[in-house]
Amino acid sequence: MVSKENAKVRELKEKGLWDYASNISRRQFLKLMGYSGLAAGSMALGGSKVFGATNPVEIRYWASGTQSIEEHYKRLEEDLNIKMLFTDNGNATGPVISKMIAGDAANVYDVLGLQGGAEKELAQAETILPWDMSLIPNWDDDIWEWVRDIPYHSVNGSRYGIPKTINADSMIYNADKIPVVDTYAYVFDPALKGKTSMEDWWTNSVIFTAMYLKENNIQGLGEIKNPGDLEVDELEAVMEFLIGKKKEGQFRTFWSGWEQGVSLITREEVWVMMGWEPIVLAAQRAGINAKYAVPFEGYEGWSNDFLLARGVQKKGLFEAAHQFVNWELAGYLGCKVLEMRGYVVPTEKNITYAESHPDEFDPEVVKAGMENVREKFMMKKGATYWQNVRPKNFKLYEEWWEKLRRA
Repeated sequence: MVSKENAKVRELKEKGLWDYASNISRRQFLKLMGYSGLAAGSMALGGSKVFGATNPVEIRYWASGTQSIEEHYKRLEEDLNIKMLFTDNGNATGPVISKMIAGDAANVYDVLGLQGGAEKELAQAETILPWDMSLIPNWDDDIWEWVRDIPYHSVNGSRYGIPKTINADSMIYNADKIPVVDTYAYVFDPALKGKTSMEDWWTNSVIFTAMYLKENNIQGLGEIKNPGDLEVDELEAVMEFLIGKKKEGQFRTFWSGWEQGVSLITREEVWVMMGWEPIVLAAQRAGINAKYAVPFEGYEGWSNDFLLARGVQKKGLFEAAHQFVNWELAGYLGCKVLEMRGYVVPTEKNITYAESHPDEFDPEVVKAGMENVREKFMMKKGATYWQNVRPKNFKLYEEWWEKLRRA
């Protein structure tokens, strides 16, 4: 049976309320890209491989579903004659790394979108290539300074990760069921047994639990040093707490992937859950009074990074991949992903683009959205702990998570 909420989402799409017209010309776009002194033709973006092709050049982009702007990628094809072939990687870093190293994903896909921290392991395995930053002119002073200096993006002096989006995560809740959620305690509250959920991914769920235990000094865990990189004994205590809660029936489920996350909230199976901010926007569009929590314990900060798969060289897509990333940093994509997901592409070009195209995006809305994310990092209510997809004890994390799944 099709849910009422999903039908509402379908209705909105059919009416075109999730689609927006664009009036930018190719010449305007090239000026924004930094090629104003060049002809708006095949030479402007690096030769005939893109503009001179009879058929669009295809780029296979493998990332979390929330990193896609879906049908709006038609704009990329109009501007650069690059066709986006998007595949959702389920936001599962471990399986992605395994498929890159032990499988053939490094040759199947061209550009990856992966949570920050995997760069070193993939670079050492020679499954990804360093970016040639001279081919990405939009990586300039408009990029937020502190984002340019995130340590795990570089390996041995070469840049392997380019942050596409950043955000600081907490909880989604149904404000018709729970008026205010200002602490992670709601997820673990016995009064809400069966109405809460966490993601089936240790990278997010363990750090959230550790933050809750640390900031509330529960079970003597106020001494946790870094919730994103737990010591062996800290990890054991956090996981024993989570396993106990699962055995008590606290969680409706451990959700996996964008569609299930949205479904749990829109079908009202879950009233509060730890998760991604875009789920709030999707639920609101489906008629749910969903809100994103501001917990006093703080946020989990993260970056989702562009990685360049090694196979692009053999396929002749090295330059096209760089042109794609440069396009994503030019402003249009930043405005669109902010509108659709609530995520921020960390460049001031988003505001510049919106001010130049007020018929497409409200500049004040773009400014407010960017400031919302900036404040979560800079003027936060609590601390911001950075997500770490490869903590020093990550194998133990995986072992403990399997124990939780079997519990």
